[in-house]
Amino acid sequence: MFFSIGNNEELCNMKIIPLKEGNFSTSKTKDFTLLTHENIETAKGIRMSVTPFLIITEKDTILLDAGIGWKNENGENVISEILKAENIHPDQVTKVLLSHLHKDHIETTITRTGSGFEATFPNAEIHIQKRELDFALENKGNHSFDFDTLEKLIELDNIVWMDEDKGFITDQISFEVVGGHTPFMQVFWIRENNETVFYGADDLPQESYLKYHLAYKSDFDGRKAMELRLKWQKEALEKHWKILLYHDLEKAVLEF
Repeated sequence: MFFSIGNNEELCNMKIIPLKEGNFSTSKTKDFTLLTHENIETAKGIRMSVTPFLIITEKDTILLDAGIGWKNENGENVISEILKAENIHPDQVTKVLLSHLHKDHIETTITRTGSGFEATFPNAEIHIQKRELDFALENKGNHSFDFDTLEKLIELDNIVWMDEDKGFITDQISFEVVGGHTPFMQVFWIRENNETVFYGADDLPQESYLKYHLAYKSDFDGRKAMELRLKWQKEALEKHWKILLYHDLEKAVLEF
């Protein structure tokens, strides 16, 4: 049995803030169109949300993936607006954990300025899997990547390059390189006070992926991603995880 949570959820000393940029349709060339009342019936392409997450623990303020940098009608960055509403300044973010480097997961790591660009979260360590970067740079024609943003991102001073298959970032944060959606995609667990938040990124982006056990052709290794979901669902039920859903149109968090 699991339950859905759509809004902010406080877990004793751990708080989850979904930073939903919107619901979108995506084309074959990975162009994103915001779904509105006017186009929702006619929009073509795959439909998905883009929802990074901010996790606040006693020790860290953690950003899980960094969205597509969508701007509202006033030209303001949606993620920045949500953080402002939550009274959180970008300087307070201590860690940015990137699961993989597709363009809808990295954009808000940088802010473009009149003279170039700067780190959006200047005090945060940005954790990137080095093998995932190597894969991206070997696929320059792949529409899933925004190489302008990626090249700026990797110039930042506050990057922590990761090259291990699994391990701990802190005593609260663990990771594992699992592949599936991309060859070296990594997932994260955040634990505090006997509670666990799990982020499976695009191996487990929507609740429906747990209902229909399918291998998706859009994944680098769809069968592996499917097998991982079965494993995680079993563990989530046994250990009462909260699972974060990056691309679900309606739900942000599943509580097992």
